[in-house]
Amino acid sequence: MTETEAWLEQSWELALDKTLALAARQGNAFPHVAEGGRYDHREEEWWTAGFYPGLLWLVNRARPDSGAASIAQQCEERLEKVLYNSEAVDHDLGFIWLLSGVAAHRLTGDPESRRRGLLAANLLAARFNVNGRFIRAWNFHAKDMDTRGVAIIDSMMNLPLLYWASKESGDPRFAALAVQHADTVAREFVRADGSIAHVVEFDPEIGKKRAEHGGQGFAPGSAWARGTAWALYGFTLSYGYTRDSRYLKVAENTADFFLSQLGDACLPVWDFRAEEGHREAWDSSAAAIAASGLLELAKYSTRAEHFTTAAKSILKGLHETCTAWEQDHEGLLMNGTVHYPEQKYINVPIIYGDYFFVEALAKLRGEEGLFSV
Repeated sequence: MTETEAWLEQSWELALDKTLALAARQGNAFPHVAEGGRYDHREEEWWTAGFYPGLLWLVNRARPDSGAASIAQQCEERLEKVLYNSEAVDHDLGFIWLLSGVAAHRLTGDPESRRRGLLAANLLAARFNVNGRFIRAWNFHAKDMDTRGVAIIDSMMNLPLLYWASKESGDPRFAALAVQHADTVAREFVRADGSIAHVVEFDPEIGKKRAEHGGQGFAPGSAWARGTAWALYGFTLSYGYTRDSRYLKVAENTADFFLSQLGDACLPVWDFRAEEGHREAWDSSAAAIAASGLLELAKYSTRAEHFTTAAKSILKGLHETCTAWEQDHEGLLMNGTVHYPEQKYINVPIIYGDYFFVEALAKLRGEEGLFSV
């Protein structure tokens, strides 16, 4: 076994063990962040609710007798009630249902999971703004923007729910909406240097772009690390489903920007353009998302070796510097930051950081991720 294989297998086995230990304590709850070493419990409506069952499905593939699938299915059953309240769902339906119902259907063939996944896709499609050709992000009201016309970069990771629904149902309309949204994001969010806007506000009536907002980034015009990773991975997935070379180009350019800002490090600052005095927060979740996205991108790019090598370097660095293998820490990855501008959950383990870290490890071992085409 080579040195590379040794750290990878060590990280993989420890991640499986630790996830099962977490499941024994959490049951069918929905963890989000682990402050003080223990994960909290969030409501079914919370946008991160799919990452824990997704983590369990990754574990189940490796250890089918572990009971992980049963807990994931219990989570999915709890999530179903949210599908009957249109005001409780938003653009993150993809994050939730790709990793719960759609994953379950792909892995087990469960028809009830398929039904739930298609219902979620219909709800996501219903958020499409026809005039602006974008999927509305949020339902809440905000003082500084009209959220009826807001789209965010995270949406690119939710589009595979629509692509899947078209393939599964034979109805091309879902994928058509996904393509129109991806085109809008490519035009309005992606900058010439490969950096990405987090939030764009459109006029909800006519669809014209009004403004860019900093969102979870430092300011308008900045480069929020996790948003960059969402774009890298999300445009890669849209390319995988459509084979439209425009999406591959955006993914490659965004990957180049992310890696140029990361340099020789494995852990990015929360916003690559945060000013001095605001650079004490890191985001391991952005690194894990980017690593998994780079491995996805390597499947399609002529620069596959470059992107694979970069992903391995990030993951090995995270393994060596950011993992918490002690049982008194429920999170896998330390040093994740949820929302620096609001000073929420800074330098803590986050469930989506854990998910994408394990997904990326699985890809390095030759498996597919749950977002993969």
